[in-house]
Amino acid sequence: MKKIIAFTFGSLVTTVAFAALPPLTPEAQEAANLAKAKAAYGDKVGAFQLCQAQNKVADRFRVSGTPAPAACVAPPPFVAPVAAAATPAAK
Repeated sequence: MKKIIAFTFGSLVTTVAFAALPPLTPEAQEAANLAKAKAAYGDKVGAFQLCQAQNKVADRFRVSGTPAPAACVAPPPFVAPVAAAATPAAK
């Protein structure tokens, strides 16, 4: 019973804490978007490296007369996301 009460209280406190957080500043939002883009690019590079390693192993154990594994497609170079123009138009 004590565990249930403690869990309920902890959930309530966590909910209140997340509800009270202010929105991100534009600089923090840009930093978060850059981090997200870098993580996505890192995933693409990791998938490419995995593909190369799998092809290397497949070539090693391939029986003659069977087709070669599909070629890996290298990801393009990393390009940082473009920040939205925050300057208002002159009046």
